[in-house]
Amino acid sequence: GYANEVGESFRPLVPVPVVWASYGVATAYVTADAIDKGRKAAAAHAQDPTQATRVGVAVVDTFVWQSLASVAIPGITINRLCAASLALLGALTRWPLPVRRWTTTALGLATIPLIITPIDRTVDFLMDSSLRKLYAPPGEPPAP
Repeated sequence: GYANEVGESFRPLVPVPVVWASYGVATAYVTADAIDKGRKAAAAHAQDPTQATRVGVAVVDTFVWQSLASVAIPGITINRLCAASLALLGALTRWPLPVRRWTTTALGLATIPLIITPIDRTVDFLMDSSLRKLYAPPGEPPAP
C-alpha cells in the first residue's frame, strides 16, 4: 500500500514511468484488498438473503477507503512535499543537484510514517460523514 509514496519520494531520482509503475502496484494492492474483503463478506453472510448487498458494500467501502487513504491523498502529500523541498533546497542552498535530489528523497521517505495516521483518520471521518451514511444499517455505527 505504500508503493506510490515510495515512488513519489524517489521521483527526483528516477524516470517518471517508474513513479507511475509504483501507482500501478498500489492500485493492484487496493483492488486485491477490496476483492479479499468481498470474499470474506460473502463467506460470513453465505446464508443471508442480503448477501449481495453486504458483499457490494464491503468491496465498495474497502476500495474507496484504500484508494483515498493509501493512494490518492498520500501520493499527493508526498509529491507536494518533495516538490516544495526540492525547490526550497534549490533556493536556499548551494548544494549540488544530486545532493538536493537525494535529500528530497530522504525527506519524502522519512515523512511516510508521519502522515499515515492523520490521513487514515481523516478518510475515516470523511467516509463516515458521507458515503457510509448511505449503507449503514439504521441504529448501527458505520463499519470501519
